[in-house]
Parts: sequence; structure tokens; C-alpha cells
Amino acid sequence: MSFAWLKHYMPRSLYGRAALILLLPVVVLQIVVGVVFTQRHFEDVTLQMSDAVVRELRLVSHLIENQGVDAVARDLPELAIQARLVAPDALREADGRNWDDFTGRVIISRLNRVMPEVATVDLRNSKMVRLVLDLPSGAYELVFDRRRISAANPHQLLVNMVFFSIVFTIIALIYLRNQLRPIKRLAMAADAFGRGQSTPYAPSGATEVRAAGTAFLSMRNRIERQIETRTLMLSGVSHDLRTPLTRMRLALSMLDDAEREPLEQDVAEMQSMIDAFLDFSKGAHEGEQEPVDIPAWMASVVEDAQRAGQNVSLIHAEGTGEVMLRVGAMRRAVGNLIGNAVRYGTKAEVSFDLTEKSLRIRVEDNGPGIPEDRRAEAQRPFSRLDAARNQDKGGSVGLGLAIATDVARAHGGVLRLGGSERLGGLKADIVIAR
Repeated sequence: MSFAWLKHYMPRSLYGRAALILLLPVVVLQIVVGVVFTQRHFEDVTLQMSDAVVRELRLVSHLIENQGVDAVARDLPELAIQARLVAPDALREADGRNWDDFTGRVIISRLNRVMPEVATVDLRNSKMVRLVLDLPSGAYELVFDRRRISAANPHQLLVNMVFFSIVFTIIALIYLRNQLRPIKRLAMAADAFGRGQSTPYAPSGATEVRAAGTAFLSMRNRIERQIETRTLMLSGVSHDLRTPLTRMRLALSMLDDAEREPLEQDVAEMQSMIDAFLDFSKGAHEGEQEPVDIPAWMASVVEDAQRAGQNVSLIHAEGTGEVMLRVGAMRRAVGNLIGNAVRYGTKAEVSFDLTEKSLRIRVEDNGPGIPEDRRAEAQRPFSRLDAARNQDKGGSVGLGLAIATDVARAHGGVLRLGGSERLGGLKADIVIAR
């Protein structure tokens, strides 16, 4: 038997599920104890007390028939039963009890079953019991204390049980919240690190949570060392290559134009590769996040690309507002997408949609695109899809999409590649949650 449907009704947070695990047994226990206690204790006790009162009522009815109603107070004062003759109309009155009278149902049922002469049982006064007896000599009303036939305040146990259950549940929820707080702090630190922020964190809480926190700190330190090593290596290599490139340019300037132009093109391609290495070495976490006015910022990015001679246009802009971005890293990512678009196609179109929940930046081109089965490979560093993209327009080191992917992830978002329905080439979307 599958219980998959229960997942739709389960709380999604750890705190909610832990609270459910805590509260469900308490509620079920209260229901079971309440039902069992009411049925097996109050009903049994009420039945026993009712039987005792029935014997007294039979004695009273016998005394009334033989000596009259006044003999009850004279001969049986210890019973404390008030008896009087009433009109026959009282025999037609219906039984009555309050809606919250747990034992009243048992009393009425018992008296009607074992004492046929009882015509009416009125329990609406919670302190007194009023009976109307149908005797051969007439109709008689008997009134006596309710405590003689049922336990007083039968709901006190249930009230106390519910009250103390609520008190202890609140205490347990407070304790549970304190126990789950270290897990939430660990999750926040991990999420911040995924966004490129190294927030202070110290393991705390239970032993298992401390172990997880210590493992996270070790992982974070190891990743930071690897990033630092990669950055230093790429920066050093790229910087060292600039010197021989400068000498090569000086040497090329001494050659004839026919010999110089192809060599200068090769040097320019090498220079662009070095610049790509430097951009990649800077990483996606360059600078601090700051509020950015998206419409104005997107317009400036497209204008800068147009001034650089790229055939790009902003075709759609929807939404206004600010988003927290690392301006330098995001500008580099969008610039790489635009550069790839005009590199492998003849034009690029840029659009963005800004909603309350997300920001989507889209760049489309009319180039050959990337096959669906190779799009994940295209986002890896140093990946060059020669069969998919036009390589005749200059060299490529395969870092453009990798940088855009890292920048999107550093902002808590994702880079999605697809096919452009408008232009027939590649469609690249940077989606970031606000």
C-alpha cells in the first residue's frame, strides 16, 4: 500500500515536521484517554450511583402510595428528597439535559429502563435532579441533589488534561525551536557560501549538528583554498604572457604590412585568450552585492556593447525595480553572452523580465546554436564545441559560458541554454531569484 499521497499534506519545513511528530501522539493520546475514561469510568460510576438512587426512589414511591407524599419528609429525612403532588400535565413533559452533560445521557437511559414509573427526567439544572413519577395515586415530582446520582464536575479531568498538555506542548515547542536553530544557522551559512559570501559561522547544538557544521567549515576552507590557488595560477600565467606578447607586437611593427597583418591577428587572439583567463581567474564573487536599477543598468550594458561595434539591441524590457547584484561580475557575464551571440551569429537580441520573485536576462542570436545534448558540456570551463559553433571568426578558449554560469550560481541563480524561436540560434537565460 502506497502512502505517497500523504506527502502533499505533510509540512515542508523540519520545524513543522518535528512539531507534527510531537503533537500528533499528544492529541491522539488525549482522544484515547478521554474516550476510554469517559466510557469506562464516568459511565460505570454513574451507573452504580444511579442504581443506588433507584432503590431509594422505589422506597419513596412505596411510601407515597401507602402513607401519602407528606410521609417522605417525615419518615425519610435522611434521603433529602423533596416530594410533592403535581398536575397530570407534568407527565407529558420531555426529558431534558444540557448539551455538555456527559453523564446525563446515562442517567436518563438508566432510570427509564429500570424504573418504568419515571415519566420525566429533567437535568437542565446542573445542581439538581427533577423527576416526575407516574404512580396510581397521581403524578409526583421528586427533587434531589445531582451529586447523589453522578460524579461532580465530570469534565474536570479532561479540562486539566487539555490544559497541561497545552502547557507542556508549548514548552516542548520552545525547546524544539532552540534545537533546530543551529540547523537553520548551518543552512544559512551554506546558502550564503553558495552565493559567494563567507559569513561567520561556529558549530553549535547537538553532537550531530556540530559534526555537520565542522564538516561544512572544512569543506568551505578547502574550496576557498582551491579557488585562491586557481586564481593565483591563472593570474600569474596570464600576467607572465603579457610581456612576450608586448615584445611580439614591437617586433611585428618592424615588418611589412603583408607579413604583419596575419601575425597581428594571431597576437590579438592570444591577447583575447589571456583576457578570458584573467576574467575567469577573478571569479564570480568579485566585489560586494549592491542594489542595481535593472532597467537603467541593462540599457547601459547594451549601449556599451553597441559602442564596441557589436550588433545588439534591447528588444524587450518588463518590470522596474532594484536587485542585489555584483555589478562587475554580472556585467562580465552578460557581456560574454552578448559577445558569444555576435561572434557565432550576425546579431544579438537582449531582453529582461523583472518580477517580484525573479530576474531573467535573455540573450538570443541567429547563429548555429548548440545541440541539446551538448549544452551542459558547453557550460564547463575550457569547453570548445567546434562542431556546433563557427570557429572561423577567431579563437576561443571556451570560458565565456563557464564564467556566465559561475556568475549566475554566485547570485543564487542558474544559466539555462535553449533554442531561440525568434532567431533560430542559441537562447541563453540568466535567472536569479530576488
